[in-house]
Amino acid sequence: MTLAEQRQYRLGVLYVSLSALAWSLSGLFMRSIQADLMTIICVRGLFSGTAVGLFFLYLERRRAWSILLAMRWPTLWATVLSTTGMITGLGAIYYTSVADAMVIYATLPFMTAGVAYLTIGERPSRATLIAASVALAGVLVMLGDVGNASGNSLLGKGLALAMTLSGALFATVMRKHRDVHMLPAMMFSAWLCSLITIWFAAPMALAGHDVRLIMLFAVVQNALGLILYTFGSRWVPAADASLLTALEVPITPLWVWLFMNEMPSQATLIGGPIVLAALFGHIWAEMRRNRAPATA
Repeated sequence: MTLAEQRQYRLGVLYVSLSALAWSLSGLFMRSIQADLMTIICVRGLFSGTAVGLFFLYLERRRAWSILLAMRWPTLWATVLSTTGMITGLGAIYYTSVADAMVIYATLPFMTAGVAYLTIGERPSRATLIAASVALAGVLVMLGDVGNASGNSLLGKGLALAMTLSGALFATVMRKHRDVHMLPAMMFSAWLCSLITIWFAAPMALAGHDVRLIMLFAVVQNALGLILYTFGSRWVPAADASLLTALEVPITPLWVWLFMNEMPSQATLIGGPIVLAALFGHIWAEMRRNRAPATA
C-alpha cells in the first residue's frame, strides 16, 4: 500500500466511523422528541430527503438528471425497501427499548445471507452459518422474557424484525444490481416516508423545540451519516466498512443509557452480547479471509 493509499484508507476509516457515530444518535433523538411517531417520520423525511437530494446534486452535478432518468425497477425496489426499513426502524425504537431494537437489527448480516440464498442463490459460508446460529441463540435468549413484555414492547420487537428483514432484502437488491445509485434511492425513500405518514401526522402542531430536533435528526443522523459513508466507503474495503458501521449497534443504546437512563432488560443484557459476539466475530473472520494471500 502506497503512502497515498494509506492516507486515503485512514481518511476512509475516519469517515465511515463518523457515519456510524451519526447513525447511532437515532435512539437519543427519538427519546428527546415529544411528538408522535407518525409526525416524527413525516417531518424527518421531508428534511432528510431534501438534504440528501442537495448532496446528490452537488456530487453528480450535470450527471444528476441523466442518473434519475436511467432509474429502473431495482432502484424502485431499493426505494420501497428503504422506506419500509425507515418506518419500521423508527417504530421499533419508539415502542421498545433501544437496546432490544438494535440487538435484533444486529442479525442483519445473517438474515441477508438467508435472503440472498433464497432469492439469488448465493450460498453462505460455513462460518456464516455458525455465526448465524449463535446470533439466533442470542436473540432467543433476549426474547425469553416475552411473557413479561408489554404489548408495546412486543410490537417494537416485531417492528425491529421487520426492519431487519427489509434491510436484508435491500442489501440483496443492492448486491444483485450493483449499478443502483444509492443516493437517489435514499432521497426518494425519505420523501416516500413523508407521503405515507402525512395522513396520520400533525406537523402543524409541532412545538418549535421538536421542529429543531427533528431537523437535526434528519440532517445529522440520517443525511450526514449517509454522506460520510458515501465518501468513506470508497477508500475502505467492504469488510472493514461493515465492521466499522457495526459499531452503531452497541453505541446506539449506550447513548440512551448515559443520557436518558434507559437500561436494557436482564434478558437483553444476556442475549445481546451473544449476538454482538457473533456479529463482530463473523465480520472479523471475513476480513481475515478476504486478506489472506492467495495460494497457488
